[in-house]
Amino acid sequence: MCKNAHILQDLVKCDYAISPTNWQKQQVPEIFRDKIRVIHDGIDVNYCKPNESAEFRVPNTDIVLTKKDKILTYVSRGMEEYRGFPEFMKAASILMKENPDLKVVIAGEDRVCYGRRIANSTFKKEMLKKYEFDMERLYFTGGLPYKDYVNLLQVSTAHIYLTYPFVLSWSLMEAMSTECTIIASDTMPVKEVINDGYNGILVDFYDTDRLVSKTNDVLSNPEKYKDISANARKTIIDNYALSDMLKKQLALFNECITI
Repeated sequence: MCKNAHILQDLVKCDYAISPTNWQKQQVPEIFRDKIRVIHDGIDVNYCKPNESAEFRVPNTDIVLTKKDKILTYVSRGMEEYRGFPEFMKAASILMKENPDLKVVIAGEDRVCYGRRIANSTFKKEMLKKYEFDMERLYFTGGLPYKDYVNLLQVSTAHIYLTYPFVLSWSLMEAMSTECTIIASDTMPVKEVINDGYNGILVDFYDTDRLVSKTNDVLSNPEKYKDISANARKTIIDNYALSDMLKKQLALFNECITI
């Protein structure tokens, strides 16, 4: 309640507010919803775009990955339960055993941004103890410069995005814009953006078997999912392109000025 107090105070005082997703708008008390316009911050579709010749150099190594490699990617600011890091690591350990040529790249810092922490440890340390990995094919990049981060998405064969019902990560939409083939959790607000079988693949957050099965199919048959990847980018261009979102934001600002 205390954490939400300042937001409620702002909603009482403001004439308009902006929410990036409909789901987030619906979390606000109904009395304030008429004030809220759903306008996403926007994705730079001209920068976050597919690139068949992209290369990603794993930090602090001589390893360079390209579209010719079989690559599973995971991106998050931190490694935490809210973003399904434990579930991802369980699936990744199985996928690496079943795909001896698979390389797994995890971008993000060894910390918790949202949710509970583990006393005297981290989720990364605990998952590495709990599951077996070929550490020569498992890469933790830490935080990445934006250009390198986009390069990583561009070389991805399969991209896993898992989340509790919580703020939608911009990384999901940037991955869609680069035409990643995405396997995501069947949770809100993911379902606001991804239509299962059209522009991504949805699985139950806790169903590791299905997550592994669907990801394996993508890794083994990437051409089969070309249309889904293309539709992912089309979804972002049609609904979340930065240039369009800026126009909507400016229109709202102008409306505020005339009140």
